[in-house]
Amino acid sequence: MTFRPLRPVTARWQPAAGDGLQHVTIEPAAGGLVARGVIVGGEAGAPYGVHFTIVCDQGWTAQSLDLETTDGRAVRLRSDGAGSWSDADGSDLPRLAGCVDVDLQGSPFTNTLPIRRTGLAPSTGAVALRMLYLRFDTFEPVVDGQIYRCLAADRRYRYEAADGTFAADITVDDDGLVVDYPPLFHRVGLG
Repeated sequence: MTFRPLRPVTARWQPAAGDGLQHVTIEPAAGGLVARGVIVGGEAGAPYGVHFTIVCDQGWTAQSLDLETTDGRAVRLRSDGAGSWSDADGSDLPRLAGCVDVDLQGSPFTNTLPIRRTGLAPSTGAVALRMLYLRFDTFEPVVDGQIYRCLAADRRYRYEAADGTFAADITVDDDGLVVDYPPLFHRVGLG
């Protein structure tokens, strides 16, 4: 089985513990896709609210990330799709070199990007990735080492922090979108 071809889809997730919600709409766009979403939640007692737009090429490789908080802070980043990033002014960000995918704190959606992009199969083994990770307390993009492995074709994947501090088995649907991410998130209905 393979994932469904890209189509318009909307999904929501809630944290398994605590308060929050993520709502994202993914749509085909010229040469790729656009994902627009909103995330509300909290970290260490500090609430956050953000809206984001991630543009990817047809292979699910991140091309841009635009994120703004409800209190007016913003991050705007552009990628060449091969691991080089720049800020909104076009200044290179060499500290992010080699990052192809984007991972947002509090976002099970961003796990879909490497899952769809890499085309992992159970026979592939583990794939180590350098992720552009954005925490919502600092809004400073950093490099985060992550490891993905396919456990069941197009259904279950293991995510591991490269430093060994966390691992989870993630279940996805026919679109490659997270359904269950224990112990962090679960998908909720739109009704």
